[in-house]
Amino acid sequence: MFPNQIKAAVQSWLKQVYGKQSSIITEYPAGGGSINQALRLKTTSGDFFIKYNSRSKYPEMFSTEKKGLQLLDTTQSLIIPKVKDQQDTADYSYLLLEWMDSAAAGASSWEDAGHKLALLHQHSAPQFGLNYDNYIGSLPQVNTPESDWINFLIIARLEPLMKQAFDAKLLNRTDYSDFEKLSAALSHLIPVEKPALLHGDLWSGNFMITPAGPCVIDPAVYYGHREMDIGMTRLFGGFSTAFYEAYNSMYPLEKQWEQRIELNQLYPLLVHVNLFGSGYVAGVRSIFKRYT
Repeated sequence: MFPNQIKAAVQSWLKQVYGKQSSIITEYPAGGGSINQALRLKTTSGDFFIKYNSRSKYPEMFSTEKKGLQLLDTTQSLIIPKVKDQQDTADYSYLLLEWMDSAAAGASSWEDAGHKLALLHQHSAPQFGLNYDNYIGSLPQVNTPESDWINFLIIARLEPLMKQAFDAKLLNRTDYSDFEKLSAALSHLIPVEKPALLHGDLWSGNFMITPAGPCVIDPAVYYGHREMDIGMTRLFGGFSTAFYEAYNSMYPLEKQWEQRIELNQLYPLLVHVNLFGSGYVAGVRSIFKRYT
């Protein structure tokens, strides 16, 4: 059921932007992941995508996502849905985006996507992190800037989620001991690189081919090590070999990058442990075993 608070706010926005005769015709369920409610809105002024959630439970979730989408859009690399509106009502927050149609992916589409991601990753910053915090899924993501990637990875990414999973009894003391061993070894495992602008949650469900080219949605942006995005693309499959070949032709990854794929999947796996439970613990333990 589309909440009346949001419906009224969107109706008001439509009239302000497109004129007094503009209105919502109907709404359809749309794929929006497991975190938010998502709809396709058919209006007299075109179709839009909207997602919404509790304002009090997830404060600033959509205002920070709006900023992330707009930051990605400034790079003129991958296609980013245009933000149309973002508002908070009494009980909800919502994000209204242009509707993106999907298209079939061919070899040239994957090559284009690899080139475009390489372009995105060439946008850098003086430090790792970001000047505001955001979310990954429904988990807060702290982005306090840090000059050293390994310190940032441990302090801002891995350690908070390890503690959360340990407190929830999803991970045990042996897991935590293995994590500490891995933390001590990270500087020898991960090559030094400059900060790269990351999508931050680049699994296949957040990537689509549109008639205009490759598009990404639902970002968790920050400046980080670019192998984090690469690792995420391999976590749940779906990306073609042509994608990685095209990426490397434009912005070659450091040697043995494929041997670090699982290592760079530790953060998203810990996210999944904390969001969805023990089904992802075996993946975390496999990484500890492999790299320690």
